[in-house]
Amino acid sequence: MEGADAEGSKILGENDLSNKIQRLAAQITERHPGRLPCFVGIHTRGVTVAQRVRSALGEEGNDVSLGTLDISFYRDDLDHRRTNPVVQASEIPFEVEGAEIIVFDDVLYTGRTIRSAIDGLLNYGRPSKIELAVIIDRGNREIPIQPDYVGETIITQRLDRIKVCFSEHDGEDSISLISAS
Repeated sequence: MEGADAEGSKILGENDLSNKIQRLAAQITERHPGRLPCFVGIHTRGVTVAQRVRSALGEEGNDVSLGTLDISFYRDDLDHRRTNPVVQASEIPFEVEGAEIIVFDDVLYTGRTIRSAIDGLLNYGRPSKIELAVIIDRGNREIPIQPDYVGETIITQRLDRIKVCFSEHDGEDSISLISAS
């Protein structure tokens, strides 16, 4: 780990992040030989994770339906947030009813984001199965939600932050730990 600064300590660089995406793709194809489930990315960086995993699947990924989900109005902590949410369009281009779906996010922390995503997804229908894929599992759950596919598990303190940067949004690929202490 490099020295901490205002941006935190970089824990994963571009190559590391690429390897984590490949790991997620391999885990998914191992568990779903033959036919891959539909993907749903949580705005914003969960969508990027889903897109990158889909690309990492190569030819197989071409057949994967990809949807996007904004969970802003499904959150149970809307009253506690300091800023107003930036609402983005949800787009689910496939039939949710009876579908197997993998929900993608960048970091799994308390579980509240995923609970909100499940609530939002259920408004489109009742999937036969919902799985969860994340780049980083940082622990400290408040709700009993566990990922099915994990790029990396990192032990953090409750007040620490994980900053995920993707070139599409931030001009670089990296993951940093911003320590509260």
